[in-house]
Amino acid sequence: MAVTQIRRFSSWTLIMCAIITVAVLGIFYFGGVEDPAAEIKAPVYTSLLLYWCYVLIVLTVAGLLIFGVFQFVSSLRSRPKAALGSLAVLIAFVALLGITYITGDTTRLPNINVDSAHFNVDFWLKVSDMWLYSAYIMLVLCILAMIAGSIKTVLKK
Repeated sequence: MAVTQIRRFSSWTLIMCAIITVAVLGIFYFGGVEDPAAEIKAPVYTSLLLYWCYVLIVLTVAGLLIFGVFQFVSSLRSRPKAALGSLAVLIAFVALLGITYITGDTTRLPNINVDSAHFNVDFWLKVSDMWLYSAYIMLVLCILAMIAGSIKTVLKK
């Protein structure tokens, strides 16, 4: 696939995801609440927002794994050492997800509306914690990589 085709495909994918996300957020925020008199307002379309977030997460992880495996297979023939490096990154990512899933908390959330109550179970609570902890760890790793890259650049001068 040519670079322009890849860029076009990724641009259209980003635009479609952004449009759907804006629509889902609009429905979530302006769709009303279940009981306007309640002390804690529960939006009617909470489950729609949660499902869309799960779809985005699954698509992202699936894309990462699929493209990572393709990169591994294609570089295995030409550069075996680099292929093992990309495989190590995939294994580290899967290990990160596994470890953060195991460390997830299963304490039930109070005051959950009826629409979202089926997400207040051990599996979904651990999955939510897994993604949050993984995002925190990857954010810290990105910041450390930026600092290390800056130091390396300064030391080369």
